[in-house]
Amino acid sequence: MKLGLKKNEVKIVDYTPEWAAEFIRVQEELVENTGLDENRIEHIGSTAIKGMAAKPILDLIVGVDDLNQADRELLQAFQQTGFLRLKVERPGEIVLAKFTDDTYQEKTHFIHLVEYRGDLWNDLIYFRDYLNSNVEAKTQYLQVKLAYLEKAAAGMKEYTDHKEAFVKGIIAKRTESF
Repeated sequence: MKLGLKKNEVKIVDYTPEWAAEFIRVQEELVENTGLDENRIEHIGSTAIKGMAAKPILDLIVGVDDLNQADRELLQAFQQTGFLRLKVERPGEIVLAKFTDDTYQEKTHFIHLVEYRGDLWNDLIYFRDYLNSNVEAKTQYLQVKLAYLEKAAAGMKEYTDHKEAFVKGIIAKRTESF
């Protein structure tokens, strides 16, 4: 299994169960180094959807009680495991990444640090679980991703924007079920 994408590189590779094993390895390392409970560290994104072709980057969501209180000690613990904070501004989220080497050109893992069981946490977990339990939605999502690659490979932001309506449509089902 090879993880990693360079800045603005967009490619999709076939699913491998090694992604789940790598998640377990990273989760254990984070629990050991941060003191967080393992239930606050989840595997998300396409690599967490069984059978789904995906970008070769492992996404994790890590939940804390108060994002505004994510202290220097916690961020240093992430750094000890190879995760560096990115200068990415997203509401309700701190983004960290792990790289292949100290040139910092190729990312292999992302941590999305969010409030535990807050809206973003719940939305991302719901999306993962929905696609894992719904073959039709999983197939549709793959078609959306492949359609982007067929017409263009302009960059990661454009790729994410292309998938946004589909993702929001699935997440909307969460609020409909209340």
